[in-house]
This record gives sequence, C-alpha cells and structure tokens, in this order.
Amino acid sequence: MAHGMATDAPSALEGSGTHEGSVIGSHASLKSAEACSEPEVEYMQYSSEELLQGIIDLISLDLSEPYSIFTYRYFINTWPQLCYLAVIRHPGGGIPTVVGTIVCKQDTHRSGGVRGYIAMLAVRADMRKRKMGSQLVKLAVRAMRDGGCDEAVLETEVTNIGALRLYEGLGFVRDKRLHRYYLNGNDAYRLKVWFNRPQIDGPSLPPESETIADLQ
Repeated sequence: MAHGMATDAPSALEGSGTHEGSVIGSHASLKSAEACSEPEVEYMQYSSEELLQGIIDLISLDLSEPYSIFTYRYFINTWPQLCYLAVIRHPGGGIPTVVGTIVCKQDTHRSGGVRGYIAMLAVRADMRKRKMGSQLVKLAVRAMRDGGCDEAVLETEVTNIGALRLYEGLGFVRDKRLHRYYLNGNDAYRLKVWFNRPQIDGPSLPPESETIADLQ
C-alpha cells in the first residue's frame, strides 16, 4: 500500500465506534537558530471518528494510489491499537490537527506466524526532518510486537528513497522486489523486520533494540 514521504532524512468495512485513546508522549518542539519555538507535537493512539478526516486529508497528499473511506475504516476501526497519530492541539480545544500518522494491521500469515503490516505512513511536509516518521513507526511496531506479532512488513516504491532510508535505518531489510506493484506502474520493495527469532529468514530485533523497539 502507500507510503508518503514521511521521512526524517528527506514518509473498515463495518463499524464506526470510538475506542479509548492514550497519549503516548509529547515531542518537545525543536527551536530554530533564532530560538523561535515551534508547535508542540503530541503522539497518541487513534481514539475517535473525529480524527478520521484529518488522517485521510494528510495521507491523500502523498498517495501512490487512491483509497476509499471504507479502506481507511477497515484498517482503523479493526486495528485502532495499531494506528498512531502525531497531532497539534489548539489552545481553544476542538479537534487536533493531524500532522503525522501511521495505519497498520495484524493477522495470521499463511506461514502460520502472526504478521504486522504497515499500510500507510505520512508526515505533513512542513513537519518533516524531526524524526516524527521514525517515532510513529517505532510506536506501531512496538504495539505489533507486544500484540504477539512475529514480524512486521510493508511495501514502498523503489523510488521513495526517503522512506527506504527511514525503514532501513530502523532495522527493516529488503525482502523482495515487486514488479509493477502500484497502479502508476512503479515497482515496490517489500521490507521486513523480525522479532525475537533466530536469523534464519533474516535479521532479528531483540525487545530492547536500539532501532525499532527502543522508545526510551
């Protein structure tokens, strides 16, 4: 599926109920050389339908292929625990502005293992190069690992150098090349990372790895 330029170096068919959200932490705003403060970014799990349009609007800016609202609801309402957002809250309250998001799922693979899948990742253009994409991936992959997944996978366009750099910097490896995978005719790389497994299929990450799982 699609991965926007949610980079640090350069990116439900039924139901609409809400889920309890939890604030994961806040990212202290970076300051420019002139010491000008920037908006504080807060990381949180998806918590209610009111956040959905913000997710759609952000991801739609960088899509490799179009999605219907049913696709978003399928992922987000089925696996809300695997959807994380970076938001900016407004002093007067109201719906926070979504400036980054990751949307995932997990299920049993035909091999018998439990696989986590990163379907969508996007960060607003003016909020990039702040390690926001890396933080969102770490939060989602930790949730996959804690939820019993054996591995996490994703696809991204072979031309998306920023996304490749982000994921490979976190420990993902290129598993295979998928020819003409996207509707635009571009090829994709399937990237994969394993949790707590012998190095038979590929590298394994311990629970407290300094890449994916180290969120301290």
